[in-house]
Amino acid sequence: MDPKKLSRINALKAKRLRQCQELILQHNLKVNYPPSRFPEENNPIVTITNPQESEEEIQKKTTDNTIKENGETSQPEITVTCLPDAGIKPAPTIEQQIEAARRQVAMLRTRLERRNVKVSKVADMFIAYCEQYIEYDAFFTPPEWPNPWLSDTTDMWDQEKQCKEPLPLRRVRRWSFSLRELLQDPAGRDHFAKFLNKEFSGENLKFWLAVQDLKALPIRRVSTRAKEIWKEYLAADAPSPINIDAASRELTRQKVESGTADRYCFDQAQAHVYHLMKSDSYSRYLRSEMYKDYLNGSKKKTSVKGIRSIVSFTARKETSTN
Repeated sequence: MDPKKLSRINALKAKRLRQCQELILQHNLKVNYPPSRFPEENNPIVTITNPQESEEEIQKKTTDNTIKENGETSQPEITVTCLPDAGIKPAPTIEQQIEAARRQVAMLRTRLERRNVKVSKVADMFIAYCEQYIEYDAFFTPPEWPNPWLSDTTDMWDQEKQCKEPLPLRRVRRWSFSLRELLQDPAGRDHFAKFLNKEFSGENLKFWLAVQDLKALPIRRVSTRAKEIWKEYLAADAPSPINIDAASRELTRQKVESGTADRYCFDQAQAHVYHLMKSDSYSRYLRSEMYKDYLNGSKKKTSVKGIRSIVSFTARKETSTN
């Protein structure tokens, strides 16, 4: 091959290679550095030189567009000027790291010496808790039914599971201790559900109970039941929509639609609904006439029952004496 023609082919190949590498460099620089940190256009940061080609060879144009594979290609020499990054801080020295560790140790020791809650306050809270629940401890207060821990009968527990009226006064009074105590009692749940239906917020309790049931289902039924709960309470066209924040809704949607729904995919939404019921609905329930009337009715029925038991005991005693 003619040496001049071979030289032109090599020059063309080098030029195309240089253009490709320049485009790649410009793309990488735009990705790695924000546009505000680029220097002005008249101050180039990339310089490409090729010592084996002259300016005349670059300006020559060839009509032969065929590039043969056995042609030798001169690799251009690329020099990239690094830009200073104002956001990168220098790495801390060993002395600075040691000083930071000492400050952290001193802070942790200070926290160990001081308690978040005073011991006297903890003792008062513990005493108040014991005094509140001592009425429901069968070891301290004799129950109406035989103690299941001392006898072979479980009538006491069976009676507490029943929702037949009249309910014992101490059982109704226990609902006012906390929302957890109210929801643990089947009769309390039913009464609270009636109150929520009057307040047009019964879907909150239904959703909370549905999630509780979901946690006890077999694993093969969890995914199907999770989709049903989503469609009923959280979907855009849900028949019983609940009011939760957008973050909880989006997190739950991703878990359900991705096919990775498990027993705990509604935990964040359930916690949000529980907080709403505890801070708003539960406090209004305790102040409502509905709960007060139910509590007073239990008091009257309990007092009448006590009077009847005293009268019957007195009559039996007089009969035995005669």
